[in-house]
Amino acid sequence: MNKLIFVSGGVCSSLGKGVAASSLGALLEGRGLNVRMVKCDPYINVDAGTMSPYQHGEVYVTDDGAETDLDLGNYARFTSGALSRTNSITTGQVYEAVIRKEREGRYLGRCVQVIPHITDEIKHRIRSAAQEDPDTDVVIVEIGGTVGDIESVPFLEAARQLIHEAGKINALSVHLTLIPEVAGGELKTKPTQHSVKAMQEQGIQPDILICRAPVMLDEGNRRKIALFTNVDPEAVFTSYNIETTIYAIPLIFFEQKLDQVVLKKMGVESRHANLEPWYTMMEKFRTRRGNVRIGIVGKYMELHDAYQSVYEALFHGGLETGVAVELVKIDSGKLEEPDGFERILGPEAPEGSIDGVLVPGGFGQRGTTGMVKAASWARTHRVPYLGICLGMQIMVIDWGRNVLGWEDADSTEFNPQTKHPVISLLDEQVDVKNYGGTMRLGKSPSLVEPGTRLFACYQQETICERHRHRYEFANTYRTAMTESGLRISAYTLDRGLVEAVEWPDHPWGVGVQFHPEFKSKPTAASALFRDFITAVRDRKYPKGEGNNDE
Repeated sequence: MNKLIFVSGGVCSSLGKGVAASSLGALLEGRGLNVRMVKCDPYINVDAGTMSPYQHGEVYVTDDGAETDLDLGNYARFTSGALSRTNSITTGQVYEAVIRKEREGRYLGRCVQVIPHITDEIKHRIRSAAQEDPDTDVVIVEIGGTVGDIESVPFLEAARQLIHEAGKINALSVHLTLIPEVAGGELKTKPTQHSVKAMQEQGIQPDILICRAPVMLDEGNRRKIALFTNVDPEAVFTSYNIETTIYAIPLIFFEQKLDQVVLKKMGVESRHANLEPWYTMMEKFRTRRGNVRIGIVGKYMELHDAYQSVYEALFHGGLETGVAVELVKIDSGKLEEPDGFERILGPEAPEGSIDGVLVPGGFGQRGTTGMVKAASWARTHRVPYLGICLGMQIMVIDWGRNVLGWEDADSTEFNPQTKHPVISLLDEQVDVKNYGGTMRLGKSPSLVEPGTRLFACYQQETICERHRHRYEFANTYRTAMTESGLRISAYTLDRGLVEAVEWPDHPWGVGVQFHPEFKSKPTAASALFRDFITAVRDRKYPKGEGNNDE
């Protein structure tokens, strides 16, 4: 039987439940166990694909094209277990499946209820994720939301049933709570006591508590919490504030022996812990020299989570190249204001000293003119540039407008009446009305042209990266673009679609239609982000100068 670990949260949201679950997964992998991560999201949307980034942050895409919650990005960065659509369970998916079965008469006329029909569907999906890989040892199930939320009740009830059915040695409850600090520096345990009480009212007694606190809990507070929550004192852990990086959390939990307690409670014999990749990564973090400022020009800048994987991949690239990466968030819409460009990117502006430009993915016309201005600035000022998805399309639009002189060059997504639609829909997308899950999604192979920067990056002719887009480089304009100097550096295997472009005679200007950020890890940076940061570093710190390694 697979071991099950349910990770829930209490008191308030945004405590770091996903990072805590991912860190536990990393520790168990370090003990030689095969781990699969599952996220249960209480929202009624079928998936995160049609949500605004302001509502739910970025959409993380799996190899099989599932549009999922950003926590799956944490799972991918911390653990090595496969991720697919079975790893993401939403209320929308569950009710959709149950209602479909009811319409098909599969419940034989019975009254369909939350218990047992909804909870049975949740349990079935959790078991399916566990069984997808026969070598899986442990399944860590993160239950979204906060205990006490009405939306989370069916998932907690399903967890209660599975814990009861599997037995305590095969199923654990890990509960993350908040320990606030009040005036005078006193830590208050009462919110944690109430949170555990709320879990007990759901029929679940937490086996392990992870307390989110500003500082490490002392022995007195740990024993007090254990006494009032019916949890063993050795099973009360602290997730305290750190000034380094979230990737230090697995090692912080390791020092507190979280993995040892989990193994003991699950009846798994203690194994040697191999956390060398995490120690190596932290050594790279501590030995970085110098810093580079990367201007991220996007339209969802107010919410950090909207570009979470991009920001993390930039950090990974900095680890790999030995420099600290400073994120300079630039709202592309503000570049369109009368004096916005000079104020933000002009020679006298603070952001004018940025060392590299990245334009990430996005949808809709808002802010795209500002993105084109930023791309043109990077091209003419010979500043390293990385365009991802929309960012590549912006490069093509800039080339059409400012090199070929087609002032109205645009995407039909932004201007359906343009005379020069250099970016357009595929024929099969023209009549699509249902926007959920209908884009080009998931893993897709690309053919890389030898002699290009992209080939120098990947060192192979065929690569596989993940896509999430509906519009493409218009093949009608291939000849005009390439004859004027724009380099096409990757195609689909049949050469039917353009996958990447590069600026000629430029230190480093690359745009890709896919999303390399989804496969980047702190222990194995994306090759494309690594080379982008390398180009930025070498431009700022030429060999023999500055702080970088010679």
